[in-house]
Amino acid sequence: MASQDWFEKDFYKTLGVAKDVSDAELKKVYRKLARQYHPDSNPGDAKAEARFKEISEAFSVLSDAEQRKEYDAVRAMGGGARFTGGAGGQGGAGFPGGFGGGAGGAGGAGFEDVFANLFGGGGGARGGFGGFGPQRGADMTMTTTVDFIDSIHGATLKLRLSNAGEATSVKVPAGIQDGQKIKLRGKGQQSPNGGEPGDLLITVNVKPHPVFVRDENNLRVSVPVTFAEAVLGATISVPTLGGEPVKLKVAPGTPNGRVLRVKGKGVQSAKGAGDLLAAVEVAVPSHVSEKAKKLLEQFEAELPDENPREDLLNRAGLL
Repeated sequence: MASQDWFEKDFYKTLGVAKDVSDAELKKVYRKLARQYHPDSNPGDAKAEARFKEISEAFSVLSDAEQRKEYDAVRAMGGGARFTGGAGGQGGAGFPGGFGGGAGGAGGAGFEDVFANLFGGGGGARGGFGGFGPQRGADMTMTTTVDFIDSIHGATLKLRLSNAGEATSVKVPAGIQDGQKIKLRGKGQQSPNGGEPGDLLITVNVKPHPVFVRDENNLRVSVPVTFAEAVLGATISVPTLGGEPVKLKVAPGTPNGRVLRVKGKGVQSAKGAGDLLAAVEVAVPSHVSEKAKKLLEQFEAELPDENPREDLLNRAGLL
C-alpha cells in the first residue's frame, strides 16, 4: 500500500480501536475480525473479502512499530500538506506556507524527516520526487494460511503475488506463529521514478490442529485414560506431531489433569526443542451394567473413609 494513501485511510477506525490501543489488544481484535470476514468463512461474498483486505491492510501497518509511528505522523498532519509546483515560502521550496516555521526551523525539519522516511529520500537530496530524490516503491501486504504442522516444521508455499504474475516460492520458517509476518524484500510495488522497489509483507494465519495446541515452544495434548488405568497404572500410547506415537507410563493413583512430559517432541527453534505435554484426562463411563455398579459399590466400601472435598471446604472457610 502506498504511503501517500495514509492521508485518506483511518486504520484505527477500520479495526474499531482507539489510537492508544496496545499491541496485545490490537492482535486480539484483528484475529476476531479476520475470522469473521475470512474468505474461507464467506465463500463468494465480495463484500466480506473486501472487508478482510481492509482489516489485513490496517493490521499490517499498525502492528509494525515503525510503520505505525510514520502513519501517526502523517495522519497528524491532517492531509493539509501537499506538494506543489510553485516556489515555496520561507518553509522551503515545493511546500505551501513553510509548514510551521522558516527554513531551518524545528517545524520544517520535522516535516522533512517524516517525508524522507516515507518516500525513501535522504536529507538534502534534490530532484526526483518533491526534492527528496527517487521515491521508494510502496510496500504491499497479503495474507496466507498454513496448516498447523507446516507452521511447526516449516514449508515452502507457491503464492501468486498478482493476477498476471507467476507463482513465487515463499519459505515459511519452522516455528512461525499465528499472525507473524514474512517479508519479501523488493517484491512490493515498483518505484515510479527509479528508486528501490517496496517490500511484500505476508501475514501468516495458522489453522488450528484437532489434537495439539501450541504453548510457546511446547505442544499440549489431552490423553484419555480409563478409571482403572488411572488407579492401577498403565503404559499408554500418546500421539506426536507428524511422527510415531510414544509410550508413556501412567503411575498408579494418577489424578485427572496430571501432565506427563516428553522431552524434545515439541517445536524446534533456535533456542532448542520444546516438549510434548500430555495432560491425563480420566474417562468416566456414561453407562455401566448392574454387575459393574455392585462391584464399584464393593470397591468404594473398601476405600478409607475420607472426604476428598474436605481440604477444599477448609480453604473456603466452611469447615
